[in-house]
Amino acid sequence: MAEEFHRIRRLPPYVFASVNAAKARARAAGDDIIDLGMGNPDSPTPPHIVAKLVETVADPRTHRYSTSKGIPGLRRALAGYYERRFDVKLDPENEVIVTLGSKEGLANLANAITSPGDTILVPNPSYPIHQFGFIIAGAAVRSIPATPDEEMLHALERAVKHSVPKPTALIVNFPSNPTSYVADLDFYKDLVAFARKHEIFILSDLAYAEIYFGDKIPPSVLQVPGAKDITVEFTSMSKTYSMAGWRVGFAAGNPRLINALARMKSYLDYGAFTPIQVAAVAALNGPQECVQQMRDLYRERRDVIVRGLNAAGWDMPSPEGSMFAWAPIPPRYAHMGSVEFSKLLLDRAKVAVAPGIGFGEHGDTHVRIGFVENTHRLRQAVRNIRNFLHADSNIAIPTDEEVQEFSA
Repeated sequence: MAEEFHRIRRLPPYVFASVNAAKARARAAGDDIIDLGMGNPDSPTPPHIVAKLVETVADPRTHRYSTSKGIPGLRRALAGYYERRFDVKLDPENEVIVTLGSKEGLANLANAITSPGDTILVPNPSYPIHQFGFIIAGAAVRSIPATPDEEMLHALERAVKHSVPKPTALIVNFPSNPTSYVADLDFYKDLVAFARKHEIFILSDLAYAEIYFGDKIPPSVLQVPGAKDITVEFTSMSKTYSMAGWRVGFAAGNPRLINALARMKSYLDYGAFTPIQVAAVAALNGPQECVQQMRDLYRERRDVIVRGLNAAGWDMPSPEGSMFAWAPIPPRYAHMGSVEFSKLLLDRAKVAVAPGIGFGEHGDTHVRIGFVENTHRLRQAVRNIRNFLHADSNIAIPTDEEVQEFSA
C-alpha cells in the first residue's frame, strides 16, 4: 500500500520546490526577496474588463452553471480576434472552445487523444505541461531542439525515422516559455508541410502572441494554408490582458481535435464562471490600447534587466518576445547547474529566478528571469546581482552611473 500511484510515479519531484522553500525561509528571516521566478503578471487587469465583470456578476442569472465549451459570445469574440490579428477565419461553433487557461486545455486534449505508449515530440526545454500533460496521459515523450529553425526540422525527420511507434503529435510554443524564441511564418510553412506529410498533429501554444518587442510580430500556425487539417492552437487571456488569475483560454483549429477536447471537458467541468467569460468578451472586443501599454511595459522592463545585467558583466541576450529573459549561467558558476546557482543568487543577491532544469534537462545551463516587478525593483535586483557577481573578484564593481550609461 505504500507504493506510489502509477501516474504519480511518472512525475518527478517538482524542480522548483527546493528554490521555493529557500525563498520562503529567506522571507521568514526578514530578507527582502525580489521574486523574478514565476511568470505571474503583476499589473492589474484593465478597468473596463473589471467593470464588465462587476456589472455581470450583479445579475443572479449568471450565477448558474455555464457551459464547458464556453458561451457563444466568447467563442465568436475569439474567432473575431483571429480574423483581425491573423486573417484566419474560424467557425465559432466547431473550431473554437473556451478553456480554463491554455494549460488546462492542453492537458485535457492530451488525455483525449493519447493512448498509452504513444510517442509525442516536445521541445526541450519547454513549459512543463507540454511534456507532462502527455506523460500523465501515458505517452512516451521524445525531446527535440527548442529553436524554430533547421535544427528542429532535421530532428523531427530523425524522430519520425527512429521512433516506434511513429509520433502522433508535436508541441510548439513561440514566443516560447522559457527560451523567448520567436518563430516566423516560413518556419511554420515547413513545419506544416512536414506534419501533413507524416500525419502528425501540431499543438501550438500561442499564449505569448501579443508580447513582442520588435518588427518580428509572432504569427499563428493557422495562417499556413492547410494547417487547420492537423493543428490546434492554444491562446490565453492571462498575459495579454493581465488576467492570469481569471483562468480563461482557448483552443482553436482542427474540428476533430476541438470536438475531442469538448467531449473530454463535458465530463470534467461546466466552464469558467459566466461573468468571467462575459468580461473576456469585453477584453477581446473592447479598446485594445491596454495591449500596447502592456507590451511597452514589458519592453521597458526587459531593457532594465538586459542592459543592466550586461553592464554588470552577465552576458544576457535580449529576448524578442515573451515576458522572460533566458539567461545563460555565467561561466564562473556554470559547473553548479541551474538549481544551485538559483539558490546562490537567492542567498547572495536576494533575487529569485527559475532554474532552467525545471523546463527540461537541456535547460540546466540557464535560468529564467521574469519581468514581473516594477522598474524600481528591477533596478534594485540589477544592483544586487551586480554586487554579487563582482564580490571577491578582481573586477571593479561598476557604479550606478556606469550601469545607467551602458543601459541608455
